[in-house]
Amino acid sequence: MFAAETGGEEIGSADHLLESLGYTPELIRSRSTLQVAFMSFVLASIPYGLSTTFTYPVTSGGAANIIWGWVGVSLIVLCVAASLGEITSVYPTAGGVYYQTFMLSPVKWRRLSSWVCGWLYVVGNITITLAVNFGSALFLIGCINVFKDKDGNDIFEGNAWQVFLIFLAITLLCNAVSSLGNKWLTTLDTSAIYWTIFGVIALDVVILVRAKGGRHTAEYVFTDFEPISGWPKGWSFCIGLLQAAYGTSSTGMIISMCEEVQAPATQVPKAMVATIVINLFAGLAMLIPLVFVLPDLTELASSAQPVPVIVLRAVGHSGGAFALLIPLIALALLCGIGCTTAASRCTWAFARDGAIPGSKWWKVVNRKMDVPFNAMMLSMVVQIALGLIYFGSYAAYSAFSGVGVICLTASYACPIAVSLARGRHEVSAGKFRLGKLGVFCNVVALCWSLLAIPLFCMPTTIPVDPESMNYAAAVFVAFVLLSLGWYIAWGHRNYVGPPQ
Repeated sequence: MFAAETGGEEIGSADHLLESLGYTPELIRSRSTLQVAFMSFVLASIPYGLSTTFTYPVTSGGAANIIWGWVGVSLIVLCVAASLGEITSVYPTAGGVYYQTFMLSPVKWRRLSSWVCGWLYVVGNITITLAVNFGSALFLIGCINVFKDKDGNDIFEGNAWQVFLIFLAITLLCNAVSSLGNKWLTTLDTSAIYWTIFGVIALDVVILVRAKGGRHTAEYVFTDFEPISGWPKGWSFCIGLLQAAYGTSSTGMIISMCEEVQAPATQVPKAMVATIVINLFAGLAMLIPLVFVLPDLTELASSAQPVPVIVLRAVGHSGGAFALLIPLIALALLCGIGCTTAASRCTWAFARDGAIPGSKWWKVVNRKMDVPFNAMMLSMVVQIALGLIYFGSYAAYSAFSGVGVICLTASYACPIAVSLARGRHEVSAGKFRLGKLGVFCNVVALCWSLLAIPLFCMPTTIPVDPESMNYAAAVFVAFVLLSLGWYIAWGHRNYVGPPQ
């Protein structure tokens, strides 16, 4: 009874705070601290996320790049999470970094700064969800192809239309579960923890015990650096950080769930920080055993999905390898559901303030489902439309994966930069404060943004041809110009920003 009363008091207090920020509570606050942390964990789904991007450190440096790149980026992103958590503690709304940028900016610039940040945040959420679901399709094909025909060839061709149809099925499934099963999402998020624990333990034990291709020494695992990317060693190591950067890019997406959390001012910041720490160890628990049984890097670099290849080589049996990969496939689907949910909330929140064309449709909440269903469908349609680009060029499609991370990284930097530039006065009123560490964390977060943005715009290997070229910079600039063009044509006359 006391717990129920306490929960009711927290919800009432959170709703009162939201009303003071100018919004009417429309979504049910059903998530506790642990449930927020679990969803934050699902948004990253580290064992799966690190698996689909394993090729980056394989070509850029090998063992040391895989292990220390993950540790380094995790510690850096911990500063990002702490910095965002501090600001979220003061402004816990579904508008996330967009709303925070508006409130922190000088009055003269707040409409423009929040407009740009908001579009970066929405585009980042939608395109990263696209990347997750498309990556799941490619990873599933890689897992199926641990089975070979009698000549040793892959049993599933995985041509463009097959990949797209799998992506389409995954996208429709994620949207169906997120919209129709909203009240069960916390149970799914909790199940992801068990999938991860038991899946990673099973994978570690089997590949280390079987180790059909032999085992490397600890010296190799933690010190060997063999760049085959063509870049100079220093920059090659930086390119290898892309694996970790992709895996941690979802850090601030959980902020969009603030209006469904019982006590968002404290629970969301704690969940963001705690999840980074948990993910750091979860990532190491998977990466270190894989590196111990790593095959030849040159041979591995030719595979689009290295992890299924590593597991197959270590286990020596297709059926056993596929069984070990099943938890990762399940995590891929759970990650897609989590990203779909977060993307719909941020799209809805931005539309609520009149910043998206047709906002009167996208800001509607379906009371029966307790979800912004129209905004979710808008996000889904955009993802499917962008997925069609895969038929024209894989390189052009891949640009959207990079753009998703670039947009999210830039959007996270906006409120942090404004808060730091204005002396961090507003964050002193929050319930989650960094104190003297605040400036350090803010500076580290902004420095990471300055590195990550050009990093995701560079080709991962040289020499470069049309298929290996990275078009992320062109796509990112196009999105920014479209955003600014829409602001000039319509926004500066009609967009007033969040309620004040």
